[in-house]
Amino acid sequence: MPFTKILKFIAAIAVCQAAGLIGTIFTTPAIPTWYAALTKPDLTPPSWVFGPVWTILYLLMGIALYLVWLRGWEKRDVKVAMSIFGVQLVLNVLWSYFFFGLQMPSVAFIEIIILWIAIALSIWSFARVSVPAAILLVPYIIWVSFAAYLTYAISVLNP
Repeated sequence: MPFTKILKFIAAIAVCQAAGLIGTIFTTPAIPTWYAALTKPDLTPPSWVFGPVWTILYLLMGIALYLVWLRGWEKRDVKVAMSIFGVQLVLNVLWSYFFFGLQMPSVAFIEIIILWIAIALSIWSFARVSVPAAILLVPYIIWVSFAAYLTYAISVLNP
């Protein structure tokens, strides 16, 4: 693998993992306090599940981003796909800010719907460039769908 491909791979993974790390700034302090005190729906996994799942999802997202980037930044479809992906990555971090940072599950629910749409658009735009990249985002949209359910249920159970 040429050195530039290695750098692109590392950069793509790092950008996605960095989004996760930024989200933990808002998440980590709230878990033992505010989040622990919330009434949660029956399908809520234990708190320890979220870290490994998100780490894997950010890894898959990074690989998907790399596969699209390899197709050439000079191509319009690649620029569009990577731009949409960038927007959804920012929205991903914002969910953590609204839910854990501001402790506003109702606002986080509205935001996660917008995030879900952005992920769907990312999958669509990635598929136009690299079908394997689009497939790598499918576990992400499935998990965010489940997170949307949890966010909604928590907002209802904790008015």
